[in-house]
Formats: sequence, C-alpha cells, structure tokens
Amino acid sequence: MEAAKTTERAENKLGSFVKNQAIWLVFIVLMIAFTIASPNFLTVNNLMIMLRQVAVWGIASVGMMFVILLGEIDLSVGSLITFVNIMCAMLMVDAGMNMWLAVLLTLAVSTGVGLLNGFMVSTLGIPSLIATFATQTAFAGIALLMCGGQPVSGLPEEFGIFGAERIGVVPVPVIIMAVCFAVGSFVLNKTYFGRYFYAVGGNAEAARLSGIRTGRVNYLAFALSGFFAGLAGIVLLSRTNSGMGNAGLGYEFRVITCVVLGGVSVNGGSGKISGVVAGTFIIGALNNGMVLLNINSYVQQIVLGIVLVLAVSFDSLQRKRLERK
Repeated sequence: MEAAKTTERAENKLGSFVKNQAIWLVFIVLMIAFTIASPNFLTVNNLMIMLRQVAVWGIASVGMMFVILLGEIDLSVGSLITFVNIMCAMLMVDAGMNMWLAVLLTLAVSTGVGLLNGFMVSTLGIPSLIATFATQTAFAGIALLMCGGQPVSGLPEEFGIFGAERIGVVPVPVIIMAVCFAVGSFVLNKTYFGRYFYAVGGNAEAARLSGIRTGRVNYLAFALSGFFAGLAGIVLLSRTNSGMGNAGLGYEFRVITCVVLGGVSVNGGSGKISGVVAGTFIIGALNNGMVLLNINSYVQQIVLGIVLVLAVSFDSLQRKRLERK
C-alpha cells in the first residue's frame, strides 16, 4: 500500500513537472529540429543574431503580460514602437536634444499613452480591444505625419549603445531584455500590487469587494505596457540607426503571441514570466529558423498565425477542464 502511494506521488510529481516545463520542452525540440535542418542554426553568431532580434519582442512582452493578466489586450504596442522611433529620432536629429534627455522624454510620453489607454478602459468603460485599436490607428498616423513618411537618419553615434553594442559576446539589447524580465518577475512575485494583477484578472468583482482598487490596477497595467513598448522602440531605433514610419508594424501580433504561447491566459488571472521568456525564445527560434531554411515570408506568417491559434486553443481547453472539475 505504502509503495503504491509512493509511486503515485512520484507519478504526480513527474506529471506536474512535465506540465510546468512543457513550453521549455517544446523550445528544446524546436532547437534540435532546426539544428538538424540547418547546420548554421546552432552557431554562436546565429544565436546572438536571434537573441538580438527577439529582444524588442521580449521587452514589449513584459508590459503586455501585465495587461493580459487582467484579461485585457493592448493592440497599440506596434504603433507605439513606431511612434517612439520617430519621436526620439526627431528630438535628437531635428531638435538637437541630448540623447539621454530624448530617451527619458520619449519613455515618459509612451507611458502617458499607456495611461491614456488605461483611462479609456477603466474610467470610460471602453473595451480594451476597441480603445487600444483606436490608439493604434491614431499613433500610426501621428508617426507618419511627424516624419512625412520619410526615414529620420543622422542619429548620434553614441546612441548605438542601446541596440548595436555588445558587452563581451552578448548584445546590449539582450541584457536589457533580461533586466526587463527580471523586473517583471520581481513585480509579479515580490510586490503586493503584483499579486493584484492576478486577483483582478481572476475575478475583478471579488477583488473589488476585497478592497483592491481595480481601476488603479488597470491604469498601472496599461502604463507599464506603454513604458515597455517605449523601451522596445528605443532599442529598435538604436539597432536600425534610423527612425522609420513602419518600424513597429505587426509587432503587437508577435508580442501577444509570445505572451499567450508562454502560458498567460487570455482570460486573465494566470501566467508566469518564465513562460513568457520561453514563448519569446520559441517565436525567435521559429522566425530565425524559417529564414535560414529560406521559407517564404508569407508561409512564415501562416505558421505564426497557427501557433497563436494553438496557444489560445490550449488555454481555452485548460480553462474548460478546470471549470468541469
């Protein structure tokens, strides 16, 4: 009897481990598959290129995670990245502003846009899908209007520190991404308001009755999303060394995919930053591997769309199973 119980406990622990680490197992399998398919995939140079590419998505996904934990969505991320690209570039090139001051001012504005989204969702009661779609459309137009549809070049050489420099063999954008993931983990696991995101996302009414100011939590989530999107825009601008009116086009899709694929429930209330890290790496490996295999860019879009559908479907099935229990 005791041996049977011990075996059952061991099986439960193994099942729990596989379930919790499944996303990382998928990443490992994907890495092995692309390594077999392309000998150039698992090289130090290519891995550094891949990490540099995913840094922008990873940084923005930290902010997106806070929003999705509440059961909301932020479609304005891509346009905000573009807007930051143009604004920061023009402040330095056209206005001759100091690099650090331009970066701080741009981050303040991007955080303000996040607060605007929070105001529309929390105070005006506009669904986040509509509110952030409106912001996405508006700021895409503002960015193009600011630059006249033309690239903004001539950035200061020292601005490359955010996206083009390395510390040893590690690109600076990767270090910034790692710091952002660490900050996101600290906020969610070590602060009292980090726990509010889970409480409000799990049951907003119960959270309100327990004394949590749900409106403020919404404001904070969207403000953080705006800040991290702005930081991602700064890194992208530094990497490309040119502000472009379509720099963040479609980025919101990849960021949302990274978060949802990482196990953050679209219904809110559950998810871990470690899963988002894995989701980001998987999307990066997929994108990089398909490029190395010379797969058509249209096919790449189809694959990413299928990945997002599968991730959301898995989340929905998990939730239905829990409801039945």
